[in-house]
Amino acid sequence: MSHIVSIKTEVRDVTAIRQATRRLQLPEPTYGEVRLFNDRKRGWAIQLRDWRYPVVADVTTGRLDYDNYNGHWGSQNELDQFLQRYAVERATIEARKQGHTAVEQSLPDGSIKLVIQVGG
Repeated sequence: MSHIVSIKTEVRDVTAIRQATRRLQLPEPTYGEVRLFNDRKRGWAIQLRDWRYPVVADVTTGRLDYDNYNGHWGSQNELDQFLQRYAVERATIEARKQGHTAVEQSLPDGSIKLVIQVGG
C-alpha cells in the first residue's frame, strides 16, 4: 500500500540536523549565539554553502532565523535542500525508532522518495 505524505518542516531534532549537514557535506552545526547582519540569535548554527551568515535553528520552537538579504547573501535553493534533507533524516530516525525500515530514492526532479516498510 502506498501513501503520499507532505511534511511541513519544523527543525526540532539535533540528531537530524547533524545527519542532514553530514549528508550535504556541510560543516558540523554548532550551538551558541550567532551574529546575523544586524541581529543576534541563539541556537544551532547551520552554515549553508555560500551563505554569508548561518541559519539558526531554535529546536524548542522549531523556528529558523536567517538573513540572506533576499537571496543576495545565500541561495534559497541551499536552504530548501537542507530542509528537504532534514525532513528525510527526521522521518528515517522516527521510522527506525518504531522498528520500521526506510529506503530513500533520489528522483530526477530533485525530490526524494522515502519508502517506510512497516515492521521491516
